[in-house]
Amino acid sequence: MSKISGGYFQFSPVFGEIQRNLETILNAIHNFEGHLLVFPELALSGYQFLSKDEVRELAEDIPSGPVIKTLEEAVRGRDLHVVVGLAERDHDRLYNSAVLIGPKGYIGRYRKTHLFFEETLWFDPGDTGFLVWDIGRAKVGLLVCFDWFFPEAARSLAIKGADILCHPSNLVLPYCPDAMVTRCLENGVFAITANRVGREQRGEKPALPFIGMSEIVAPNGQILCRSSLKDDEVGQYEMDMAEARDKRINPYNDLLKDRRPQWYVL
Repeated sequence: MSKISGGYFQFSPVFGEIQRNLETILNAIHNFEGHLLVFPELALSGYQFLSKDEVRELAEDIPSGPVIKTLEEAVRGRDLHVVVGLAERDHDRLYNSAVLIGPKGYIGRYRKTHLFFEETLWFDPGDTGFLVWDIGRAKVGLLVCFDWFFPEAARSLAIKGADILCHPSNLVLPYCPDAMVTRCLENGVFAITANRVGREQRGEKPALPFIGMSEIVAPNGQILCRSSLKDDEVGQYEMDMAEARDKRINPYNDLLKDRRPQWYVL
């Protein structure tokens, strides 16, 4: 079984400053010595929008947009995959998305399924479903922030074979870091949650303080690393995919094989 050195970059995007935030991301990619690096939700634009027009202005066409092309060049030829959260523009529709980019370029996108709070005013609900990609050393599935609240999301990715849940986030509620322990334990997967830090307060809206606490969690629920509440930080850990692929709980029980979906109400 393969091992993969995965991590996250926790930072505070500056609202509306696409180029400045991109430079921060590119610098983190340049300095990262590992195989998989996850960035926060809406890492290019910031979070607290005031209108759909503002979202549209700051959104990116995927995969043809200039930010995607720049990220492709930053990763091309390296033994590295990155996951970056960004606003996506697709004709007249807007999505809160995350992209997966690897040594050969753009691989795929995931559009956030469960929109949180005022995101419901600005974005369309995601329509990609829950996707898993084989990146060689591991199979990865993407969630975005509030998707964690719905256990069906992580379970869907586990059933599809994900070893690692890549989880770009802009968390303001305090529950998620501890809840991801349960998500990993109940699905036998690793998770990399890349949250942001800092505070946004725009217009007459109340301030949004982001909680940091980005983390990597193991299939047994162990927190392998967790960052601070306020600081820009990189977290990294070498994960053994054998731990995620062995779903046996004991000699008589298997986490996924013991499911009895005929009795579940979904």
